[in-house]
Amino acid sequence: MTDPETIRLYNARAKDYADVTEGAGPDATLRAFLAALPPKARVLDLGCGPGRSAGILAAAGHQVEAWDASEGMVALAAKRPGVTARLAEFNALTASAVYDAIWANFSLLHAPRAEMPRHLAAIRQALKPGGLAHVAVKEGTGSQRDTLGRLYTYYTEPELSLLLTQAGLTPGPFRHGEGMGLDKIMAPWISVTSYA
Repeated sequence: MTDPETIRLYNARAKDYADVTEGAGPDATLRAFLAALPPKARVLDLGCGPGRSAGILAAAGHQVEAWDASEGMVALAAKRPGVTARLAEFNALTASAVYDAIWANFSLLHAPRAEMPRHLAAIRQALKPGGLAHVAVKEGTGSQRDTLGRLYTYYTEPELSLLLTQAGLTPGPFRHGEGMGLDKIMAPWISVTSYA
C-alpha cells in the first residue's frame, strides 16, 4: 500500500520536485544503464516522479512506460515526448517477461520494508531473461519520515544485495553517493543495476 501522506506531499509539490531534480542530461548512473540496454528496449520507469529519466530514455529511442502513484507526477511525466505515463502503485506490476529493463530510481524507498521482497519479486517476474533492474535507495537503517512528512525506508548495501538475490536477481556493482533532495538535506545513497 502506498503511503498516503507521501503521495499527498508529491501531489502538492510535484513542480517543486521537478525543479530540484531537473538536470542538463543523464547522470553517470543513468548513462551506464543506457549503455547496457539493447536497441529499442521496452523500459518501465517504476515510480517515475516527474519523468526526467523516462524522458531521457525515450529520447534515446527506447519504448518507455512511466508509472507513479502521484497524479501530479504522472501529469508532468506525460508531457515528456515518447513517454507513456500511468497512475499506478508498485502493486500494479503483475506482468511476466515483458520488459527489457526496469528503472526504480529512489522510488521503492517509500515502500514499507516488509513489502520490498514482494516488489523486487514482481520486478524480476516482469523482466525478460537477462533484463536489467536498476534500484536506488537512501543508505542507512530503519524507517522514518523526513521533515516534509515523506516515509523513507533505508537500506545498507549488504541488505539490499541479499534482497535482490532472494528475488532471483544478480546484483552488479554498487554505486555510492550523496545528494540533496526536496527537503534540502544531504543524504547518502546507494544504487545498483541487477540482472534477471
